[in-house]
Amino acid sequence: MANKKKVYFSILAIFAFIAYTLLAAQPVPPETILTNNWLVSLSSDQENEEPSVSKTLIPFKLGSRFGYVDNNGTLFLNKEQELTVSISSEFWAEYDPAPRVLTINDPLSGAGIILENPLSYPVFMDGRILLISKDQTSLQEIDREGKVLWQYDFEAPLTCIDAAGGYILTGSLDGMIDLLDRQGNRLFPSFAPGVSRIPVILGCRISKDGTKLAIVSGIDKQRFLFLEWYGNNDYRITHHEFLSGEGFRREVQMAFIENDTRVVFEQEAGLGIYDVKSRSSITLPLPGQAEGFPVRLETLDEEGASGLFFYISSGASNDEKRFVALKLPDKELINVPLKTEVSFLTRRGKELFIGGGQTLASFTLDKR
Repeated sequence: MANKKKVYFSILAIFAFIAYTLLAAQPVPPETILTNNWLVSLSSDQENEEPSVSKTLIPFKLGSRFGYVDNNGTLFLNKEQELTVSISSEFWAEYDPAPRVLTINDPLSGAGIILENPLSYPVFMDGRILLISKDQTSLQEIDREGKVLWQYDFEAPLTCIDAAGGYILTGSLDGMIDLLDRQGNRLFPSFAPGVSRIPVILGCRISKDGTKLAIVSGIDKQRFLFLEWYGNNDYRITHHEFLSGEGFRREVQMAFIENDTRVVFEQEAGLGIYDVKSRSSITLPLPGQAEGFPVRLETLDEEGASGLFFYISSGASNDEKRFVALKLPDKELINVPLKTEVSFLTRRGKELFIGGGQTLASFTLDKR
């Protein structure tokens, strides 16, 4: 018990330091500051009753815990993770890799969808319930009653998936890209970027309106591609670039930010930022990377609104983290340490939610 208290208060001290740094150091950017709203501990199983439908819930996974917290710091689900967890604002599920029975829970209503012998595991995106087969070669969508709406079969295992604007974008192990509509129909012939020695798709994201696609493909060489809609289901490559090194051999983190005007993506050289309007990109080393230290991107802000972008990176050891704020495109405003093995970061408009250890914190972007 004494050790738990010690860990909890050390995490509180970390977030107090971040709050002080953000408030007392420099404005972010001029005339904008981050103010600390609350800190909440996940160290107990304490949670509130079921939330009302008017509540805005923030899903979180932090270390061995997952659940929902609202804008006021009230926990409405705070569970110890025992199995695999999928979670979004609308749904959550905890399940075996190949479940015989799968329960998909609605955090607002408390209702559950019970599926007998489901295709396999769930993915929640764009308010939709998707099921991926155990071998990752089949994709289903179900409705809120558990009825299968459609199924699509792929020739190779999926390696990435994204959904937005009624569309689903997928990439697979054989280097193919597919775009599906609301009914699960393929919108254009499967597209293979090719060029690389190993043609695998390692990252794929779609803009909110479905008119822009961002792809990271291949190993040796790895490259970034950007496609835009030209009408009649015609998407064309408007930018591509080779990335330094052989490239990652895992799925990379990517996001459309600033109302789909930029794309941020992982690469070996650091953080790539692509500007949609100028069709150009820059690469920013992660903290310590320029000095040759082994670092990686831990988690990133998937909104990047108001000209600000936040991320957390990891250092040589797992408990060496950095919390970084950028004034886009490339000005570093904040770079502070997080002494924690696990971290969490998400954003909802003017509110930024950060987690470390077993503590969640909320900050608001305010005008002076």
